[in-house]
Amino acid sequence: MNLIDYFVLAAYFIVMIVIGIWAMRRVKGQEDYFMGGRGFGKLLQTFAAFGAGTGAHEPVTVGRTCWTSGLSGVWSALMWLFVTPIYWITAVWYRRMRHLTLGDWYVERYESKGLGAAYSLFAIVFYMYYLSTMFTAIASFAAPLMGIDQVGGVDLKYILVPSIAVIVILYGVLGGLTAAYWTDLIQGIFIILLSVLLIPFGLNALVKEFGDPETMGILDGFRIMHERVSPDFFGLFTGPSAGEFPPQYIVSLTLLVLVGIVVQPHFIATGGGSAKSEDEARIGLVVGNFLKRLCTVGWALTALIALALLAGNASIAENPDRVWGVAAREILGPLNLGLVGLMLACLLAAMMSSADTYMIVTSALITRNVFAAYINPNASEKTYVLVARLTGLIIIVGATVVSLTMSDVFGQFKLAVELPILFAAPFWIGMYWRRANRTAVWLTVAFSLSFFFILPEVISKVPGMRENQSFSQTTDVITKTITRPATAADVAKHEAWANAMTDAQKNEDADLIKKLGPEPPNAEVGENIEVILKSGGRSLFWSGGVSPAEGEPVFETLEETTGGDTVTLVEHQTGELIGSGSFNVDFLIYHWMGIDLNRASKATLETLRLPTRVLLPFLVLILVSLFTKPNSKEALDRYYAKMKTVVKADHLEDVAELERSYADPSQFESRKLFPGSSLEFTRPRPKDILGFLAAVAVCFVVVGFLVWLAGIGAN
Repeated sequence: MNLIDYFVLAAYFIVMIVIGIWAMRRVKGQEDYFMGGRGFGKLLQTFAAFGAGTGAHEPVTVGRTCWTSGLSGVWSALMWLFVTPIYWITAVWYRRMRHLTLGDWYVERYESKGLGAAYSLFAIVFYMYYLSTMFTAIASFAAPLMGIDQVGGVDLKYILVPSIAVIVILYGVLGGLTAAYWTDLIQGIFIILLSVLLIPFGLNALVKEFGDPETMGILDGFRIMHERVSPDFFGLFTGPSAGEFPPQYIVSLTLLVLVGIVVQPHFIATGGGSAKSEDEARIGLVVGNFLKRLCTVGWALTALIALALLAGNASIAENPDRVWGVAAREILGPLNLGLVGLMLACLLAAMMSSADTYMIVTSALITRNVFAAYINPNASEKTYVLVARLTGLIIIVGATVVSLTMSDVFGQFKLAVELPILFAAPFWIGMYWRRANRTAVWLTVAFSLSFFFILPEVISKVPGMRENQSFSQTTDVITKTITRPATAADVAKHEAWANAMTDAQKNEDADLIKKLGPEPPNAEVGENIEVILKSGGRSLFWSGGVSPAEGEPVFETLEETTGGDTVTLVEHQTGELIGSGSFNVDFLIYHWMGIDLNRASKATLETLRLPTRVLLPFLVLILVSLFTKPNSKEALDRYYAKMKTVVKADHLEDVAELERSYADPSQFESRKLFPGSSLEFTRPRPKDILGFLAAVAVCFVVVGFLVWLAGIGAN
């Protein structure tokens, strides 16, 4: 990075802090601080949803998966696409709740302050792990971009991550949600720049490096990209990573995400609760998330351009997480226009636009559902805002600590994604069924916590459990050897690997040697090479896999087949094996049912986790609710009357409308799909149906756009 790049970065930080100071003067009470006075229109709601939903880890993740596995790696982030239409429905819920936190919703629906406090604890842990993945991604991106790994003998991440945390704390703590939303608007523009900036410059670099700039235009860069990269890297459901994201896995991921995402704590704000009206809530949430999906298209295309241009880069060969950082440095750096600093600011924007909202939401939960509920329920608005400012930094500090101490980024992200299981069933069931009650909710939360999080760790500590051969089963190892012509990218990848391996051996760096993996095929362009793809070998019961009790792994050949240019070898690991990690309790069900999972793919195994993680909590909640006392009729009548009362943009009119609804809850009985029952489903309005169908159509447009864009320049 040059001086102008650091100037751009400093200017970005200064603007963020100034906005925080400006917004601080507008804060008068809790609703101003936590919800910005519920006065946000479509533009700010759109960029709030876009910013909060777009993390810094996602461009880095898509860059890595598309680099290693081709276009189908885009599903590592695009798996959220088909959840988006549901937001057209859920945005209305968050606005009609008229609460400051989702903890308030649990308190009201189930008449339990304890549930509000428990939800607050969940939120703190959830955000610490979720946000820590973004901090880690920033460190992976910044090191190659800045061209330094250490400062004064200290790893760069130990300086960079705390510095970013301080900036977020400053403007977020000062200005609350108003500052977060205005900075999200600016940061949203930066994120869009991040998603498209490298594309034209990268295509132009391809023309300059491998074409004729005098006779070729920028679009010829697409043709050069296809010439240098193997055709199997451009399939959305085929190619090297086809086994990772098959359609059934995408469907199961969509369902799992759909169940859990509605209870992510920031959705009370960015999901519609801070909007002027229901229309602003809906349009903001849906459009904001579709913007993110379009940005994902840009991330995938950038990775493929980088593969064509930088396949010979040794730094990326060592760590594919560096794709974005190295690409920005090599493509934008020579221009000396401050674009490298702008690119780093863009990625920082992706992280900070999420971090500020998460911090405000967490401070709201601690203030409302812990401090006000148990410590001082009669404090002044000024005191509540002060408590919020002091406690808001907990999530940022916690995420910083996790990022700096926990190296398993995938583990951090996986835990964060699975945590919402604890409160998902009570939310969905409580939204539509009057019988659901607090006793059932507490038992469901306790069951989910025990079955999915505590029991796997406890069982793994039982003496002799890891050595028990009944639970050492692994899936068959399937090795596909594909013969195809070598491309320029294949040749460059081998050169990069060879250079990196030479350096690693010279420095006796065992970790790097292991990370580099097996030698890529070595050939000239056009010569046939053998591409080896391995899958399987996954443990059914141990999250950390299994390893031989002694010696090297031993495999028994089961079959070998040849079809066209592909030879498929199926092997099974034998011998005494020892498990590691936590125990997958849910797979005991399939074990007891006698289901053979030897040939199951990684995607199939992940899909099989869906029934237990989605259905079991719902089943427990429903069964317990049937045999326990429901909450008071008066509280239930008020709650469901409120949720069926359309929000008025004017606060006084809305309060008056609510009072009329509370006075006669029976007026809504005729709108129910099942009148006279305990089910509270209402008949959808034309606006509900048309908006949902339009959103579904846009999902397929996004997929079509990605396929078309990736196909430009193909023969």
